[in-house]
Amino acid sequence: MTTATHINPESLHRSPWFTQAVRVPAGADLVFVGGQNGVGPDGVVVGPGVLEQTRQAFLNLRTCLEAAGAGLPDVVKWTILAVEGTDVQEGLAAYGEIWPQEAPPPAITVAFVSDLGPEGALVEIEAVAAVRAA
Repeated sequence: MTTATHINPESLHRSPWFTQAVRVPAGADLVFVGGQNGVGPDGVVVGPGVLEQTRQAFLNLRTCLEAAGAGLPDVVKWTILAVEGTDVQEGLAAYGEIWPQEAPPPAITVAFVSDLGPEGALVEIEAVAAVRAA
């Protein structure tokens, strides 16, 4: 687990979904995970909707993080891209299912785009994680 400090200034809105800022100490190893879509092991976009795709994207992210010696609680920043018109509340439901409740949430940026790489993809999520240097 990282020794990152999660910062939520009193003068800003507090949310259970994200932290306003995260400070990563010197000496931490950073893990950058490229954008993951809701694509299953067979390379096909899963499910008909954003809920299923977001679940799969988070599973893919977790797999990448674990391969790099990190875990979901080590994530300090998410960037989430969603196709215009996508109901992000469904995606937040998947996030709520997967994010460990005892871990402070990371900083998050959400942006709407006109299209994503894989045909039928509605969401793409990238992550930055910080872990103690080995």
